[in-house]
Amino acid sequence: MTKNLQSDPEEALLYVKDPATKIATITLNRPEQLNAPTVGMRLRYARLLDLANVDDDVKVIVIRGVGDDFGSGADLPELAALMAESPEAAIREELGLDGADVTYPPRRSYRAGATLGQWYADPRSGCRTLQDFKKISIVEAKGYCYGWHFYQAADADLVIASDDTLFGHPAFRYVGWGPRMWAWAMMMGIRKFQEMVFTGRPFSAKEMYECNFVNSVVQRSELEGEVAKYATACSLSRPTDAVVMQKAFFQMMKQFQGEYMGSIMSAFLESMGGGVRPDRQDLMLGVDVYDSGLNKAVKVNDNQYPPEFRLSKSGRTKAQ
Repeated sequence: MTKNLQSDPEEALLYVKDPATKIATITLNRPEQLNAPTVGMRLRYARLLDLANVDDDVKVIVIRGVGDDFGSGADLPELAALMAESPEAAIREELGLDGADVTYPPRRSYRAGATLGQWYADPRSGCRTLQDFKKISIVEAKGYCYGWHFYQAADADLVIASDDTLFGHPAFRYVGWGPRMWAWAMMMGIRKFQEMVFTGRPFSAKEMYECNFVNSVVQRSELEGEVAKYATACSLSRPTDAVVMQKAFFQMMKQFQGEYMGSIMSAFLESMGGGVRPDRQDLMLGVDVYDSGLNKAVKVNDNQYPPEFRLSKSGRTKAQ
């Protein structure tokens, strides 16, 4: 594929640690692209979490974004470019198969879609990785917290949000069919989560606090200080060995509730997407999107909704 859509993963995803406090920070550094992670960034993210799991200098990890937003989800222009090249290109890029002697599944086979759909439920993909992190994780949410970033907030141990944060997933509007719905319904409560799914509307930080999804909501100017307060308190709590044992308890509890089974089910639903027939008003990536342009198609789709249900901050503001 053409690499002009790619950012250098090491520059776009920064990592620092402070052995004195045992607090590490992963920072998404693509503010002009609303911190959308490329494939390379997601793979680096998964690797950094693996390293932090082992590193005795790390007890707490904070995940944040540069600029006005935590992030608006995966890099859809990159995905569109890969899919425009060929469906196999996305598999090749995600699984690092460039140059490998591999025969790809036939395009209309179940496995053609399932290979990617099930990859996103694999910790190696950088989507579900935080769910298996054995230490304390804190997400600093602000502005947009959509898509892949919503995954990270749901999988983190603690979420600290600015009062202007919007939470949701574009899958409920135009890409995907069942991403991680089991875990999110368990966390938010099925009634409110069904509202998010069926309307596609984003939820405010206040609403997510009331759903027990967010631990603390503060003004934007107070956000970094609030996160530092929580991170410091966590770093001073029980020894790291005790934290890892506590995380094992929570992991077993989540698995008893079916978290990983839900991930497998999500992958199965996503793999069946090729059988979904669009209604007249639907926006489905791959259906007349490449002709009109992705950004334009997304904007037209968003403007169909009531102003307070729109995903775009500018669309919501203009309608007021």
